Amino acid sequence: MIACNCDYGCPCNVNGRPTTGKCEGGWTWHVESGRYGETTLDGLNFSILADWPGAIHEGGGRAVAFVDERADEEQRRALTTLARGEAGGPWAIFIDTYELTGPHVAPYEVEVAGERSSYRIGTAAELLVAPIENPVTGAEIHPRLRLPEGLLTNEVGLFRSQKFKVDGDVSYDHSGRYAAVGEFSYASR
Repeated sequence: MIACNCDYGCPCNVNGRPTTGKCEGGWTWHVESGRYGETTLDGLNFSILADWPGAIHEGGGRAVAFVDERADEEQRRALTTLARGEAGGPWAIFIDTYELTGPHVAPYEVEVAGERSSYRIGTAAELLVAPIENPVTGAEIHPRLRLPEGLLTNEVGLFRSQKFKVDGDVSYDHSGRYAAVGEFSYASR
């Protein structure tokens, strides 16, 4: 799940500038089925929530990471390795754009349900996803974005954040802005 301060669709997805000139947002990964090395991560969650003064690639950001409290010690080490970019993947690119605190261990409540997806990370963050509504008719619309060269995912459903609040090392409230939900698949090379 993805959410930020941009307008619906987030121009950063297609190499544009953030809507407001700066980026405040983050990602939560729910691992339906997967592993890092021999460590199974099935059903676990982790997140990175960040605040950059400009576009992500310009750097200078601050970020905080969280890992699921249900993870055992070996799983926490694996999720920490991923979040810190030490295993490659998108995190190896992002780690050079912000100063990262954490990962902090936190309770997660996650529901992956397309346009009705949500998460709560203890008292630190909450996202409620909802469909975008046509401003004239009020009808729900259901846009999708294909990203064949996508860094995080190759296709997402585009939504709005009914609620997106982050409080702690990084803080903001971008309720009513961009949200997206998509599947991901990463593999070691």
